[in-house]
Amino acid sequence: MACSGVCNNAHDPALIRRDDGTYYRFSTGAKISIHSAPSITGPWTYKGAAIPSGSSIDLTGKDDLWAPDVTKVGDTYYLYYSVSSFGSQNSAIGVATSTNLDSWTDHGSTGITSKAGKNYNAIDGALYWDGSKFVMSFGSFWGDIFSVNMANPPLKVLSGAASTNIAYKPDGSHAQEGAFIALNGNYHYLFFFCRPMLRLRYQQASRGGFVDKAGKKCTEGGGTTVLESHGWVYGPGGQGVYYDPSLGPVLYYHYVDTRIGYADGQKKFGINKIDFSSGWPVV
Repeated sequence: MACSGVCNNAHDPALIRRDDGTYYRFSTGAKISIHSAPSITGPWTYKGAAIPSGSSIDLTGKDDLWAPDVTKVGDTYYLYYSVSSFGSQNSAIGVATSTNLDSWTDHGSTGITSKAGKNYNAIDGALYWDGSKFVMSFGSFWGDIFSVNMANPPLKVLSGAASTNIAYKPDGSHAQEGAFIALNGNYHYLFFFCRPMLRLRYQQASRGGFVDKAGKKCTEGGGTTVLESHGWVYGPGGQGVYYDPSLGPVLYYHYVDTRIGYADGQKKFGINKIDFSSGWPVV
């Protein structure tokens, strides 16, 4: 679907719709950029920074926040973000809350943190309700993607909860990140970015782990491609799934338009309808 208005500055987008029908898009950069639009395709308008004073987490990167995720729980919106610096494991996932999506209160760290020597990097958090509890997926490179149970309300990690590895690419640089879990029917679908393509992994609840279409475990490098670079569209990633009241499930993501440029601020906002009817999502 074609995007209109401000369709760049969309690195690592997070999408949600307010009850009045206004769509909000959050993205990496400028202390989490906010854009809004009357429809999912736009026209998108820049509204400012979600956390204009920067994060209260005392780490390098607290004024350059990454990879937002936004979820509504009850009457409150929860905005998760990453504090880190490129190539470093000195990282944490923070959270802010709002009742209107325009003004936010920062609560600092969720308790998901990492430093050198950890088997994960604490960035790219995404909240998920699995039917009985809140779960946060996170991670990038190193040991790749993990999950941990969250408290309710989901401001902090559940006391005593341990993280679990849910996806790992054993070869190369372990270039997997940006996990997002979606539920459709009886299946839990794990979407993640494997450079330079967007790939899918999924779990049937009774199997106890994510596997790809061929049955290969995702902790052993399995993964089925949903969307990859094509034509002038390069590196679709930073994705999520949103259940739109009019369109049904849509896959949203950022991508590089090679005709324009590769800079973070030039990353474009992409939207495709996604069909789960066969049991495997197709865009």
